[in-house]
Amino acid sequence: MNAFFVKLQNRGLIHIEGEDRFKFLQGLISNDINLLESQPSLYACLLTPQGKFLHDFFVIKGDDFLLIDCEGGDRAQDLYKRLNLYRLRAAVTLSVENNNDVYALVGASANHAVPDARHPNMGFRSFEKPVDMEEQPFAAWDEHRIRLCVPDGSRDMIPQSSTLIECRIDTLNGVSFKKGCYVGQELTARMHHRGLAKKHLYAVESDALPPPGTEITDKNSKIAGEMRSSCGAVGIAQIKDEAQLHLADLKVIC
Repeated sequence: MNAFFVKLQNRGLIHIEGEDRFKFLQGLISNDINLLESQPSLYACLLTPQGKFLHDFFVIKGDDFLLIDCEGGDRAQDLYKRLNLYRLRAAVTLSVENNNDVYALVGASANHAVPDARHPNMGFRSFEKPVDMEEQPFAAWDEHRIRLCVPDGSRDMIPQSSTLIECRIDTLNGVSFKKGCYVGQELTARMHHRGLAKKHLYAVESDALPPPGTEITDKNSKIAGEMRSSCGAVGIAQIKDEAQLHLADLKVIC
């Protein structure tokens, strides 16, 4: 595959400054902020106190600040407001940009790019437009990440409903099971250690994928799951594990 880049859709940016910035995020997010001592960025989520998905994002380390590369628009505003609710007396200041240019690079890196920590084949991310690299439409990246079964934020994970284990975030370097407490940790840890998840996100393929939110049935016409995002002939769906080999019109590819 030749190297290419795309401009991602609907991305926002949150700036965090202040001496408590690492401690502040450590008590909130699903991953270990101390990973930034040895890598330039990490992938993590913010959960409800009950352990349900709210937001996923990348945390990038700057010289005296942290950047959160998150979904844009109203989603960026929602994350910003939720983080501010937890700020209390922490020595941090936050600001938000609802819309920010982010580029995904596949097959090669570039200056100022950081690895996409979710999967080795997801490539790199950059706030600067690459040069000397072919630009492709968004669909090229979208199909690539779907075939790796990597969810794309609220396109694939339902706020206030999805759990990290069902969405495979624990397999995408988005959860630490060794750090201290964080918001929503109890359910996440219990589902992981006890194997409680009975449905997961799967990459599927079909000549006629149903629209997002459509119920998926098995060969006995029983409800087996729900369609999420798609691109061309491939998509991501949440499917009961027991039914993933017996779907009526879809083929699981990952």
